[in-house]
Formats: sequence, C-alpha cells, structure tokens
Amino acid sequence: MNHADEAKSCWGTSLLQMRCLLSSPFSLLLVLQEFRTWLREEWGRTLEDIFHEHMQELILMKFIYTSQYDNCLTYRRIYLPPSSPDDLIKPGLFKGTYGSHGLEIVMLSFHGKKAKGTKITGDPNIPAGQQTVEIDLAHPLQLPDVENLRDFSELSRIVLEVQEQVRREEQEQEHRQEEEEAASQPAAKPLGGEGAEGEETAAGAEGTTQDKAPASQPFVLPMGVISRNEDYPRTCRICFYGTGLIAGHGFTSPERTPGVFVLFDDDRFGFIWLELKSFSLYSRIKVSFQNAEAPSREAFDEMLKNIQSLAT
Repeated sequence: MNHADEAKSCWGTSLLQMRCLLSSPFSLLLVLQEFRTWLREEWGRTLEDIFHEHMQELILMKFIYTSQYDNCLTYRRIYLPPSSPDDLIKPGLFKGTYGSHGLEIVMLSFHGKKAKGTKITGDPNIPAGQQTVEIDLAHPLQLPDVENLRDFSELSRIVLEVQEQVRREEQEQEHRQEEEEAASQPAAKPLGGEGAEGEETAAGAEGTTQDKAPASQPFVLPMGVISRNEDYPRTCRICFYGTGLIAGHGFTSPERTPGVFVLFDDDRFGFIWLELKSFSLYSRIKVSFQNAEAPSREAFDEMLKNIQSLAT
C-alpha cells in the first residue's frame, strides 16, 4: 500500500471519528464553529479560501487529531542542543513550514559531520521526536546557475548523483570495518587504525576545502516545487545533501528520501523535499530559555533517543 492509499484509509477513519463527534445538529454547529475559529487562528484563513481538496482533508484531519488529543498530553523536559565553535550556525529551535500541516517547531543540532532536525511538535504524518531532516555536512552541493536551477530535473540529477556517492562510501566503510574485525594479528590493528584515521582526516580536510563557498550565491526554487511561503531569501550561503523523513498518516511506512539543505543566513535555512516537490523554510525562534542547557553532550544525545522512542 502506498502513501496515497494509506492517506485515503486514514482519512476514512478520520471521517468516522468526525461522525462520532457530530451526533446531533447542535454538535454539528458547535464543531463547525470551532473548526472555523481554529482555522482562522492557526492559518489566518477561512474555509472558503482553501480550494485544494487534499489540503482540505489534511487540515480537517489535523483539527480532528488536535481536538481529540488536546487533553491527553504527556510533558517531558527537553534540553537545548550544546553548541561548538565548529558548528555551521548556532543550534537551537526553529519554526518550519510544513505545507498543509502549518508551522512546526524543529530543534537543529550538530553531531560531527551530521546535523539533525528533530521535531518538537508533530503532525498526523510525522510525530514529535522524529528526525524530520538529516544533513550530511561532508557532502556540500554545488548548485547550478539560477536559470538551470529552475529546472527541477537538473537539481534532481545533482542530488541523486550525490546520493549514489554516499551509498558507495557507506558500503566501502562497512567493508573496511569487516576487514578490520577479521584481522587476527594484534600488530595490524594499530596500523589499520592509523590508516583509517588518516583517511578520515583527509576526508575532513577535503570537506573543509569544499565548504569554502562564496559568501552568498543566487537562489531560486525550481519550477514545480511548492512553497507555503513565497517570501523566501533569494541568496544562500551553501547547500548540503540531506534526507527528509516522510510517512503515511499515523506514521505508517516511514522512509528517508533525498533532499537539499539550503543555508540562507545565521537564522534561516531551508529544505527541498525532492520526492514531495516541496520546500520548507525554517526561521530561528529568538526566545531565551533559562536552565535549558544540557549538562553534557551525552545527556543531550540520550534525551534525543528518549523522545524518539516515545514516537515509535
């Protein structure tokens, strides 16, 4: 069953749940009034403004989920991510656009050559605690000029080539690890370790060289890519290969799909979801929280594992 079939199935379930809510004409009027109020406050729009049928379904489904689970929530303390001078930008909380799901809060954190965006608030597809995006900082992308960037197929070609490169590198890494584990001579292990470390350092040096991108470069979304907010920056600093997590309603059949992480400035970044032909824009939440820092890197990593396990 694909994501479209799962969405239809879950939509039927949501309609059944809605019928339970609407057991009388009076209930119908109350729920419709509540839905219109929620739509105006959450989206700043009216029901008549939304013409796309699938978007109407997703918005109504989110309203149903919100109404049902508003009074049965579990609260857990979270830590803000620790920062390092080597980080691409300062980690922290960002609000991101997720199409018909609206705005959601994402925590950006850095883990060596990886950056992770963890959902703090979720939706019917991807719950809170899951890694919505993962950025491979070892694989920067060189975007084409603006005219060629408008061609979605050209961007797809570039990203899929890097995806294949990443797959080969992972296979080679697994092969090296198997060879090291199979080595029986104690003297061979330090040599292998030094070689592996040297290769890693070389790869890191290469990545550092590649990271030396212009201070800014023109940016435009490819034709056909949908953005909830057309007011996105038209210049960016650098782009990286990444993956985004997609799933059917109810977090069914989750899978990571290729995409493009776009760094605009210190407070904004974006992600192009190739398979969805969609764009999410993330803006830093500039609020100070007291006593929110993690006591250690290990404590923060443990917290990420815990909140992710709650969502699975």
